[in-house]
Amino acid sequence: MRTNIDIGTAKGAYTSLVIAGDIGFVAGQGGLDESSSVVPGGIEAETATALGNLERVLAEVDATLADVVSMTCYLADLDDWAAMDAAYRRYFGDRALPARTAVGVAALPFGLRVEITATAYLPGGRGGGRLR
Repeated sequence: MRTNIDIGTAKGAYTSLVIAGDIGFVAGQGGLDESSSVVPGGIEAETATALGNLERVLAEVDATLADVVSMTCYLADLDDWAAMDAAYRRYFGDRALPARTAVGVAALPFGLRVEITATAYLPGGRGGGRLR
């Protein structure tokens, strides 16, 4: 079974979350506010906002960051890695960290400095058959 859930802040030809069996694939989330504008404050603010956006997508299927098993962080400038990592660690706090890969890219949509994708384990395909 495959379930698509779309609640992203930026509109494009993609779905925010696709559930295939017990696995949820969250599309890239960036540091965009509700009006699809890049949040001010640089890489750390963008990282925290991207993770918050990712949490909102997961919440649509009653999932949390604790369900995430893997993340990929795409950085427009690898020199931002340390600041992104610091914001990431602050956001997670004492929670267990998922496996993570950071990748340097030439550019990201909307002028973003970071975009984060995630894969979550959702026993029973928690999407409940909802299609949005």
